[in-house]
Amino acid sequence: MATAEQIKMLIQAHYEKNEERFKTVLLQLAAYEAKKGHYSFARDIRELLEKAKTKTDKIIPFNKELSDLLITDISEKRLIELVVSKDIKSRIERILLEFWQRDKLKKHGMLNRRKILLAGHPGTGKTLTASVLAGETKLPLCTIVMDKVVTKYLGETSVKLRQIFDFINENQAVYLFDEFDTIGSERSLDNDVGEMRRILNSFLQFIEQDNSESIIVAATNNPKLLDHALFRRFDDVIYYKLPDKDQIQRLIKNKIGKYRPSNFSLNKIVENATQLSHADISKACNDAVKEAILLDLEYISEELLLRMISERIEAYKRGES
Repeated sequence: MATAEQIKMLIQAHYEKNEERFKTVLLQLAAYEAKKGHYSFARDIRELLEKAKTKTDKIIPFNKELSDLLITDISEKRLIELVVSKDIKSRIERILLEFWQRDKLKKHGMLNRRKILLAGHPGTGKTLTASVLAGETKLPLCTIVMDKVVTKYLGETSVKLRQIFDFINENQAVYLFDEFDTIGSERSLDNDVGEMRRILNSFLQFIEQDNSESIIVAATNNPKLLDHALFRRFDDVIYYKLPDKDQIQRLIKNKIGKYRPSNFSLNKIVENATQLSHADISKACNDAVKEAILLDLEYISEELLLRMISERIEAYKRGES
C-alpha cells in the first residue's frame, strides 16, 4: 500500500490545488505498487487517472466575460435513451453521420449540417437531444444562459452575442440556445421592439457568418413566435410532439426497467398518460421507482404507476384552474 510520505504528498497537492503535482504523485504511487507486485491495483490507478484526464480535457475554460453566459458540461447521453418518433430519430442519426464523416463531405465541397432548430411542446426531448448530440460526438455541451445574455441596455445583448459566437468559432462543442424565442421573436422586454429587432438582426448575421466546427442547437417551445428569416439560417428544423402510445410504452419500459413484473399490463397506464410529455412520464416513472425502493418492493404495481401519472395530470389541472 501507499507509504505515509506518498499519502502526505497527495493530501498536500490536493489542498494546494496543484493538479500536476497530484497526478505525478499518483503515477509514482502506481509505479510503487507495481514494484510490490500489486499489478491490478497499479493498473486501476492509471486507468482512473486517464479517465479523469479525458474528462478534464473536455471541459472548456471560460474567461471572466463569458463565465456568466455559458454553462459547460460533459454529456454521457446516448441516442438509445431518446424515445421519439422514427422520423426524428432518423434525422438525428443523419446529423451524427454527417458529423462523423464531415471530412468526406468536405472533399466533395459539401458541409455537414451543424445548425439545428428544435421546436415543439415542452418536455418532449429537445434539450435531451442536445445532450445526445454532445454525448455521441464526444464534444462538450455548452448551454447559453439566455437570461444573462438578453439585457435591457441598448446594444449590450448584441455585444454578448458576438462574444459567444467568437467563442463558438474558437472552441468546438455543442452549443445550446434554449428558450430561443427570447431573441428569435419580436416580443419586447423592458426595452422597445426596435432593440429586439436589432438583437435578432445581430443573431441572423452571426449565425450566417459562422463557419466553425461546432454544432449549434436552438430550442423553442413557441415556433410560431420566431421570425421567418431564422428558419433559412438553420440546416435542419425538427418539430417535436407529445409521445404517441408506442413511445409512451417504450419510455415506461426504459424507465422502470427491472421493477416491471413479467405480467405487467401497460394498456391502462398508456391510455392515462397520453396527455403527458416525455418529461412528465419520465418523472412519474422515477417517482414510482423511488417509492418501490423506499417500501422495499420488488416490483412496481400497475396501481402505483397509475397513481404517479394521475398526480402529474392533477398538477396541470390545478395550474390551469
